[in-house]
Amino acid sequence: MNNFIFQNSTRVYFGKGCVKEYLACLTRDAQTVLLAYGGGSVRRNGVYDEIAGILWNAGKTVVDFGGIMSNPTYAKVQEGARLARENGVDLILAVGGGSVMDCCKAVSLAARYDGDIWDDFWARPGVIDFEPLPLGVVVTVAGTGSECNGGAVITNEAKKCKTGRDYPALNPRFALMDPTYTYSVPKKQMVSGSFDILSHIMETYFSEPNEDNVSDDIMEALMRSVIRNLRAAIVDPEDYTARSNLMWDATMAENRVIKMGKKCDFECHNMEHQLGAYTNCNHGCGLAVLHPVYYRHIYQAGLPKFVKFAENVWGIARDGRTDEALALAGIDALAAFIREIGLPTTLKELGADKAQLKEIADSCGISQGSYRAMTHEEILAIFNECYE
Repeated sequence: MNNFIFQNSTRVYFGKGCVKEYLACLTRDAQTVLLAYGGGSVRRNGVYDEIAGILWNAGKTVVDFGGIMSNPTYAKVQEGARLARENGVDLILAVGGGSVMDCCKAVSLAARYDGDIWDDFWARPGVIDFEPLPLGVVVTVAGTGSECNGGAVITNEAKKCKTGRDYPALNPRFALMDPTYTYSVPKKQMVSGSFDILSHIMETYFSEPNEDNVSDDIMEALMRSVIRNLRAAIVDPEDYTARSNLMWDATMAENRVIKMGKKCDFECHNMEHQLGAYTNCNHGCGLAVLHPVYYRHIYQAGLPKFVKFAENVWGIARDGRTDEALALAGIDALAAFIREIGLPTTLKELGADKAQLKEIADSCGISQGSYRAMTHEEILAIFNECYE
């Protein structure tokens, strides 16, 4: 394995009833709480009332910060930072999925920074040499794993750029994870979020080193878990075992554990982020369209790993197949699973404009961890193959 340093400062409280049991004591040092959430589903399903009630009963001043969109914008971050400063907020409590958590990490930085955080921390890597505003999260959607890292993906609409950075200083102080909070998530959102979990694992798995390593062994088990539990959750959305496993799969995919000793790829994420910047498409749906086509472009450069993927994740027997045929069978199994769970398979379904594909391709970042580095010309070829 490659050398690494591991750090994760987030304390996790996991399981049914954890919010009622722990939220009051976790917020005892804060007087004014910025309560952040997305499009309003937490108000409809009772989660907002439960959380706000706990805060009010504890004597907190609650400042509402709602309407965080699925691809959070820099303008929304600035709005949250203004609210935090104007109201003397002591703690941000992000209630939702990855978009809400990502937005609030950026808000926690912007609320205590006088400069332009996009220019200084997202357009290029920066150094956080001050204390961001404390952040806690209540997870209501399993997917991004944002609850246990400092990563935040933000869209700058003016620049047509969607960029993610991971700063350990932005890790939430605590994460409350009650799987029953995910029961009311619409099927499409549950499925696309779960595919994002699988994508995060694959992006790490399909990278060097290829030699036997602990991270790859963990990832194969996690991928099998996502596939098995997503199928179960589709059949019964209130299957507690399936929903709790998916929630922890998401955390394990992005709490940095499986990335230790790995180069990591994330070229598909680079491509999808720019598609999202131009089309505002659902993140998991965009990844589902891209992954099989991208892997057919690079599998020969990482052939041994793609063979293991077919055998150890999908359970495909060799049956006389060559390594190449077995690797392609694994990619075909992935594509079949995407169709099985009802995710889109073309960029046209996502509303992409074919005339813009070259501009989008030219704006994509090039991964340094891929088995074979892309060019912008090849990214355009992948987009065209994905179009319809």
